Amino acid sequence: MQEIQLGVIEAKFADMIWEHQPITSSELVKLSAVEFNWKRTTTHTVLRRLCDKGLFRNDKGMVHTVISRQDFYAGQSRKYVDEAFHGSLPAFIAAFTKYNSLTSEEAAEIRKMIDDAEENGDG
Repeated sequence: MQEIQLGVIEAKFADMIWEHQPITSSELVKLSAVEFNWKRTTTHTVLRRLCDKGLFRNDKGMVHTVISRQDFYAGQSRKYVDEAFHGSLPAFIAAFTKYNSLTSEEAAEIRKMIDDAEENGDG
């Protein structure tokens, strides 16, 4: 996947689209007026930027997802771990848990993710 960088406002706007997609651009204008106090032109400008970046497609006023929220944030997470921890997921987890304890539910969920990833890697 290509590297896509979003500013804070673009990310919030993208999250709003993902939450409501598929959505008409008119409905996005209404939601953006409430959420961000934007005018129609601002909404269309930011939407066009996100479409140009490849996240969404505006097809005759209907906005569709090209890259899912999960895929986008998975790529962002991988990039962060690669850059900040030289690609070491254990180093990231060690840094994260140094001052943040995990609940037993979180630990169980992480164990399940690890088990699933190991099973998928054996294929």
